[in-house]
Amino acid sequence: MGGLISVIVIGVIVLVLIGVVVSMYNGLVRLRNRFKNAFSQIDVQLKRRYDLIPNLVETAKTYMKHERETLEAVIAARNQAAKAEEKVAGRPDDGEAMRQLMAAEGVLSGTVGRLFALAEAYPDLKANQNMMQLTEELTTTENKIAFARQAYNDSVMTYNNGRETFPRNIIAGMFNFDEAQSFEIEEPEQREAPKVSFE
Repeated sequence: MGGLISVIVIGVIVLVLIGVVVSMYNGLVRLRNRFKNAFSQIDVQLKRRYDLIPNLVETAKTYMKHERETLEAVIAARNQAAKAEEKVAGRPDDGEAMRQLMAAEGVLSGTVGRLFALAEAYPDLKANQNMMQLTEELTTTENKIAFARQAYNDSVMTYNNGRETFPRNIIAGMFNFDEAQSFEIEEPEQREAPKVSFE
């Protein structure tokens, strides 16, 4: 009789342990899915920005004929950022792809900022209705990206905290729940959004 009770107690302990492991695993999966979903919100806004930039360059091209190098740099940076974004969209938990996206976004922000700085010297461009509308749309999109990035970074922090705390860190290690990368601007001068005012 005592042996049967021991077997039942051991069986209950094993079931409880299995339940705890399953619960922790499922919790990590939910946290990972939450930060992946948060990145998809950034993804939508980045694609919108990538769609706006060629229109902006096309509008500026007619007025800024002597600034061809800058216009080409903006398009090249946009294409590089779009390519990096495609990699991350498929796997937002890939830290290296996220770092490449952050670097490409930094270059893009810098080139767009130079475009707007040069555009200040062209009063007809500043007064162009299409340019003003595109500028407004880009400003709105930049704001949405900033909010989406904050939500994503919050989700990444929650996930990383969850995977690093004991005893979840054991489960995270066993099932390859890798550290997620926040979406941060690397260079201090890139932390400022491009100025897009044509007042």
